[in-house]
Amino acid sequence: MNQLNVSLQHSITTLAAHDWSHRRIARELDIHRETVGRHLRLAGSKPAISLTGPLAAGRQSLCLPLQAVIASAVQAGLSAQRIYQDLVCDHAFTGGYHSVQRFVRQLRQTQPVPFVRMEVDPGTEAQVDFGQGAWVMVDGKRKRPHLFRIVLSHSRKGFSEVVWQQTTESFIRCLENAFRHFGGVPRTLIIDNLRAAVTRADWYDPELNAKVAEFCRHYGTVMLPTSTVMPRHK
Repeated sequence: MNQLNVSLQHSITTLAAHDWSHRRIARELDIHRETVGRHLRLAGSKPAISLTGPLAAGRQSLCLPLQAVIASAVQAGLSAQRIYQDLVCDHAFTGGYHSVQRFVRQLRQTQPVPFVRMEVDPGTEAQVDFGQGAWVMVDGKRKRPHLFRIVLSHSRKGFSEVVWQQTTESFIRCLENAFRHFGGVPRTLIIDNLRAAVTRADWYDPELNAKVAEFCRHYGTVMLPTSTVMPRHK
């Protein structure tokens, strides 16, 4: 296709705003990576909105009357997409999503927030970790088990399971047991760069183990490894 439909354009821009790589966006939307890059370059070449106060003066944005509301949402760590939806529902906002996205980007540049409390909708996200348990005696030998732990980001409800080996198979089995315990599957799973799940750790585009990737496709969820040496991403 020479032109992308509006829905696909919106999907590309939204995923890019969530720091998804071009490769990941292309794979998720089943389009070519160059198509993703070309659309984002064209979107980025459009003139940005101008703001008053701490931001540069210029053409007034429809977001400007709601600057205090948007700034508060940015401080709370909400995404541009969530802020836009709230403005439409709660403040009868008539501007477009891209206007809000540019406005939010400008606010974040002038008012950086290094650490914020994470707020997500129910069923949207779960965080997964593997830790080590205490030494125990098994058949006269000291062994140290691994502790699987998953926590729903909205409710903080958790599930734990002890395993002897941190393998891909045990990792998948623990996730399935957790899904049964919760009675559902979270939309996304945030993980550290676990060897049981990630075959190649990378700052922008880590590669998932093939079995884990197929497991996620089967259950309709997405596994998102955190950036390396960046624990605050969780």
